[in-house]
Amino acid sequence: MSRPSVRRLALALPAAVGALALLAPNATATSTPAQIATSTTNGVAYLKTLQAADGSYAGPGLSGEWAFSAFAAAGTAVADVAPGGDTTKNARTVYRNLLSSAGWPASPTPPVTEFERATLNAYAAGIDPARVSASRNLIAHIYSYWQTAETGYFGPSASYNGTVFAALALAGARTQTGAQRVPAAVLNRAVTRIRANQHNDGGWNYSKAEGNPAQLAAPSDIDMTGASMAALCAAGVPNTDPDVVAARTFLSDKLLEPSGAFDAMYGPNSSSNGWAVSGLNACGINPQTGPFLTGMNKTPIDYLIGLQFSPAGGFRYQAGDASPSSYSSIDALRAVAGGGFTSAPPQPVTAGQPRWVAQGSFTAGTATRLALSVDTGTGAPKVCSVSFTPTGSTTTLGTVLDAAGGGATPAGCVTGLLPASGSGTVTSVNGVANSGTSTWKVSVDGSALAGAARNKVIGVGDTIALRYGV
Repeated sequence: MSRPSVRRLALALPAAVGALALLAPNATATSTPAQIATSTTNGVAYLKTLQAADGSYAGPGLSGEWAFSAFAAAGTAVADVAPGGDTTKNARTVYRNLLSSAGWPASPTPPVTEFERATLNAYAAGIDPARVSASRNLIAHIYSYWQTAETGYFGPSASYNGTVFAALALAGARTQTGAQRVPAAVLNRAVTRIRANQHNDGGWNYSKAEGNPAQLAAPSDIDMTGASMAALCAAGVPNTDPDVVAARTFLSDKLLEPSGAFDAMYGPNSSSNGWAVSGLNACGINPQTGPFLTGMNKTPIDYLIGLQFSPAGGFRYQAGDASPSSYSSIDALRAVAGGGFTSAPPQPVTAGQPRWVAQGSFTAGTATRLALSVDTGTGAPKVCSVSFTPTGSTTTLGTVLDAAGGGATPAGCVTGLLPASGSGTVTSVNGVANSGTSTWKVSVDGSALAGAARNKVIGVGDTIALRYGV
């Protein structure tokens, strides 16, 4: 797989037109709130022109659904984006139908990034990613790529970006009420891996560097540095953390004085700039002040707005390009609008469209998945996706744990459970038994831990965290 396709989560990045760092037509001072608002409005208008006549943004070979993260950052509800005003073809409904279909994803062995991209954009569209349909739970799909031999990695560790976007998706796609549905023990393991892959210069690259001195000493990439620092901050790491500070310093050191652009691997361009700014945004770091304001009074926001066609709204990939790039326009707009790699969905203005859409219950007889983690209290959880077929509109914790014994991916999440039947209190999991005040407790979708009982009701899309302790 080529580097651009890896960085774009299996999407091809538009080729650079020339390698010279041409100066974009920037204003003489840093961009004002009014200029940013105008750029955002025009950018939204351009992204709306990318919608197909059937209402779609995604399809074979395309990943225009990244527009959803830009729309949400800009305050536009995806449910309000409809071709010719035909609300029956609004982009959210069409995308949810795609994700719910048996033919998605098209590959029988998709990379984890397929589910991560879908999670980030479904969330921005107002689709609960754990409850896309009775059979589609994107959070559980991501859990299924947990690497038991290298805990904290999602998907093959050689493809480091799969772990970065797992952290972005699992930490960023919160519940409909804004709760963090994934337990800290799972996110912390991913954070540990992200830290271990940070290069000596403070940034990151798309491939694994952990344990490889030559890779750790290699130059970092602007794009993946933005994504990696965003993943750390989304998972709860403060922007004062030394690793985030090192990443900020790496980016500021790559700033070009005359334009405010980052000196990216393929030369200054709006996509790399957009990813870097989104990383700063996610960490609450202002991209127009301090080390991101050059001595010539230019910033990364100035550079991006300088690449925008006005009033048409599209963004060039590089200065001198004669036409806008759809992918670069998405990256740039998301950054200019203040977004990270996903945003909570705004309230639609279209009559009858709720802020969220979600499957409300299991469908008896329809196979599904649930996300499960089992932590003995050591901070080294077992993580898996549990496949089973419910017999009613809800199920029980005992049924899910029984199913995990033989239907979990990866295997080994639950290797022993007591009691093995009935409806009583869970007394032992994987050979670790309740003892005194140390007992097995359960949290669902980030709820407070409570005593684990086999008869606890579990609903469609619930993210289940078992933890042993006081």
